[in-house]
Amino acid sequence: MRIVLDTNVLVSALIAKEGPPGLLLAAVRRGDFTLVSSSYQIEELREVLGRDRLKPYIQPEEASDLLYNLGSIGVVVTELPDVDISPDPKDAPILATGIAGQADLIVSGDKKDMLALGHIEDIPIVTPREAVRRLPQHQNKNNGSEG
Repeated sequence: MRIVLDTNVLVSALIAKEGPPGLLLAAVRRGDFTLVSSSYQIEELREVLGRDRLKPYIQPEEASDLLYNLGSIGVVVTELPDVDISPDPKDAPILATGIAGQADLIVSGDKKDMLALGHIEDIPIVTPREAVRRLPQHQNKNNGSEG
């Protein structure tokens, strides 16, 4: 399964390692999913992680490690299609990353705009909690508890 983790999910993963975003990043690192990112998102993540207000919550070496290894733990697309579906133009590159990277899922915490869309083309846009439910170990638990 190929997934796009919105920048807000990646930042949250560094802050709350035990929450759904952190579990998703750990799953990507284990190879449970293929992470799809873009050169645009890497630059956006670099800018966001450099913000002073986040420094008390994120270890600098963890931020650097994520930025440095994003390409090696996933696929980075460089050519993005034009997308004009979200009320927030800043969402367009993330949605375009999903399309260009042939993602199966886009994961976002942005309830107002991204999640409100529900999907783009045939790619569902879901919360981190819903994406965790789709992890192989959670599916096995669910399958094992039925019947």
